Amino acid sequence: MIPNYNHHLVITETIESLLAFNLPIILVDDGSNQETQQVLQAIDEKYPEVQLIRRDKNGGKGAAVQTGLAAAIKAGWSHVLQVDADGQHDLNDVSRMIKQSLDNPFALISGQPVYDDSISKGRYYGRFITHFWVYIETLSTDIKDSMCGFRVYPLGSYQQLVQSTTLGNKMDFDIEVMVKLHWLDVPIIFVPTQVKYPENGISHFNVFDDNVLISLMHTRLFFGMLLRLPKLIWRKFRPAQHKAVK
Repeated sequence: MIPNYNHHLVITETIESLLAFNLPIILVDDGSNQETQQVLQAIDEKYPEVQLIRRDKNGGKGAAVQTGLAAAIKAGWSHVLQVDADGQHDLNDVSRMIKQSLDNPFALISGQPVYDDSISKGRYYGRFITHFWVYIETLSTDIKDSMCGFRVYPLGSYQQLVQSTTLGNKMDFDIEVMVKLHWLDVPIIFVPTQVKYPENGISHFNVFDDNVLISLMHTRLFFGMLLRLPKLIWRKFRPAQHKAVK
């Protein structure tokens, strides 16, 4: 499942690489511009494995991902591999992600980014702020990275989650859904994977607006952690044989 907002430069290459794994593909157009719509329409017409879903208005990455996950649930899928549309992810690791999911069907499988020199210092060090807050919100270091959009969702656990809570519609989604799945005691397994930022890549991260949004999300999650404090503390000290495998 690929959320897309105005990513037209490498999306065809991404789709063609994914087709080698013989997986059906849900491609979500989150209210993209005309140029991107034409590229996505051409992909939809050329490849029967691709289901194109169009959102009339741009709702944000979280909204697009939730649209795609809802479509997968409706189609009867058990799991969804999420891949970003901007060419950041090393698709050679798709097989490793799928194998981990097959071996651990109840787990959330996530990429653990290994960066090259293409990442900016601001992005690199800014992630540590979120890591710090996630450690507090989960009272653990189980979550090695909460911002990577290369992951496999177990849809049964995800569906259970969205029936009891709301999730962010923008750049806060990836973090929030992982923390809340951890609260549900869903195992989380990380797969080291190369992440690059292409020279022609398009970023939709708004430094001011999205940082404010993420800060507010961390505030909500902090108070949510306080409400769950007894359970989270108990989880740390329960017998090892009853702990979920991470």
